[in-house]
Amino acid sequence: MAIIEAINSEFATLVYNDEHQFVHHTFHKDIEGDDFRNVLLTGVEFLRTKNAQKWLSDDRNINRMSDEDTQWSIDVWSPTAIQAGWKFWALVVPETMAGQLAMIDFVQTYSHYGVLVRVFTELEPAREWLIEQ
Repeated sequence: MAIIEAINSEFATLVYNDEHQFVHHTFHKDIEGDDFRNVLLTGVEFLRTKNAQKWLSDDRNINRMSDEDTQWSIDVWSPTAIQAGWKFWALVVPETMAGQLAMIDFVQTYSHYGVLVRVFTELEPAREWLIEQ
């Protein structure tokens, strides 16, 4: 399986799975600002250059996101990702209830944009679902 690693930092890892054609990010802890935006924009470049449509988000280790980053992801990142071809999102939610509640808004928002979103609490079922899409 060809995995292309683009980011590996204390905050996040971002890879592209060339065999199954999906972007995969893992947030290792709370992340914000330029670090957060760099992960998402780097993923968009994979969508664009690889003609990919799938994104696997492992957000289990984040507990909060700043209002500014939340708004940026809705106003800037999501239209850019959708324009690049994004259609399927497997979202692995944080274990904390607060984190799960924060993700509900994202699911509703992106479904409205035409992105098919499924929420999981474990990585492997999320990965399997995404591969089937």
